[in-house]
Amino acid sequence: MPSITELPPSPSEPGLPTVVQALPGMPAVIDQVALARLYGEPLFAMPHDLYIPPDALQVFLEAFEGPLDLLLYLIRKQNFNILDIPMAAVTRQYLAYVDEIRATNLELAAEYLLMAAMLIEIKSRMLLPPKKTAEGQEPEDPRAELVRRLLEYEQIKLAAHKLNELPQFGRDFLRAQVYVEQSLQPRFPDVNVVDLQEAWRDIIKRAKLVQHHVISREELSVREHMSIVLRKLQGRKFVEFEELFDATRGMPVLVVTFIALLELSKEGLLEVTQAEAYAPIYVRLAYTPA
Repeated sequence: MPSITELPPSPSEPGLPTVVQALPGMPAVIDQVALARLYGEPLFAMPHDLYIPPDALQVFLEAFEGPLDLLLYLIRKQNFNILDIPMAAVTRQYLAYVDEIRATNLELAAEYLLMAAMLIEIKSRMLLPPKKTAEGQEPEDPRAELVRRLLEYEQIKLAAHKLNELPQFGRDFLRAQVYVEQSLQPRFPDVNVVDLQEAWRDIIKRAKLVQHHVISREELSVREHMSIVLRKLQGRKFVEFEELFDATRGMPVLVVTFIALLELSKEGLLEVTQAEAYAPIYVRLAYTPA
């Protein structure tokens, strides 16, 4: 079997590549890395009969989010004044980029072609002599509308970048949840005004069934009935709302008793509670008597 002789590099010229000398009829290889291996044998050159389809490998780099983004990138990259855009240079670079993407994705290049046509139109309008308006004023710069759109787009882009830098839930932080077991205390719902009205109407209906037709004048004291209500509630945890009224004494006493209840509640001496909607209403003292 033929052998291969390896010659070491010359001491006077360190770092030179190692030269491998083969026997006659075999090619010499100078520190060359194999491109591939075919059936275990290294390939140092691309075969001439190898066919590679044109769409075998495509890499799409979506670096720009639209025509305005590309145009703003070209202007900022070369430190052009956005208020005085050199249309010739920018249009030339823009068309070069459009030619590249048009070869691979014509649908994507359509929006860029529209912007390229606008740039060419602006450049052609700048080459023509300016026409004065009817009022004798100077005509508007053909680049004015494009500059306005670029400035608005840049402001929106900067605002979006700042929003993206803000910490977001689920991406930058997570919400910690801890369950703390607490003693459940019954909390009665607050009594609604409508519930008091319904209870009062029911008392009125019951009073009409036992009222007398004797006409008399009686002076009733709210303070006195407030004391009567407090005495009824002493020593009792809860008293039903209807038990505080004496329907046999007539309508005036019922009205004064109801006013006394409202005054006591206003002064914070009574608590009016109800377990649930449409349930009976209960009254109790808001303080513990000495």
